[in-house]
Amino acid sequence: MRLGRAISLGLAQRGCDLVLHCHTSRAPAEKLASEVRKMGSRAKVISADLSKGKEALRLAKAAEKAFGRVDVLVNSAAVFWPTPLERLSEKELDAFLDINLKTPYILSAEIGKRMKQRGQGAIINMACVSALRAWKGFVPYSISKAGVVALTVGMAKLLGPEVRVNAIAPGTVLPPEKMSKVEIKTLEAKLPLKKIGSPEDIVKAVLYLLDATFVTGQVMCVDGGRSIV
Repeated sequence: MRLGRAISLGLAQRGCDLVLHCHTSRAPAEKLASEVRKMGSRAKVISADLSKGKEALRLAKAAEKAFGRVDVLVNSAAVFWPTPLERLSEKELDAFLDINLKTPYILSAEIGKRMKQRGQGAIINMACVSALRAWKGFVPYSISKAGVVALTVGMAKLLGPEVRVNAIAPGTVLPPEKMSKVEIKTLEAKLPLKKIGSPEDIVKAVLYLLDATFVTGQVMCVDGGRSIV
């Protein structure tokens, strides 16, 4: 929710009304909605279990009804945990594909069709640098994010020219809470920019893609150069 929160506040600052999704964390979502309203925008929280396709479809329809239309869709919901060799299984793969890939597919298809009918819209998917070079110990996650890249390109072709579809591939912008200072320093030393990022770096990328009217079907790496080392 930390990255989604930053994106939400960035869009609210821009003057967007927001439909916020949550699963079980209703209280933090309502708190964020309250902050958005104080900024002068409308906000509505919708709960849905995105591991289920029917729930993702319900969310798409509810989002459209909330304020009459959806002009911008940001697919940022995802699950992430390590999967070493002994844990590789069909069940693990399905868990990642259901939320990380199937949900943005359903939301992009359902909301994207309505955007196209209305003649405008923008979709931004959250991919990951692991989609471009899979991480050892995170293979199912990397596969799901590679699918998001393919989804982005495919939907850009299907929904254009009315709807632009792009993706952002973040690097480390929020280090895991268990990552030590030594581990962070080691990671930073490997990056061309010698630093990890912040949620604001992703917010800036989102806002750029909303304004970049001649950009579609692209994956923007916001990673301090991690994808090139």
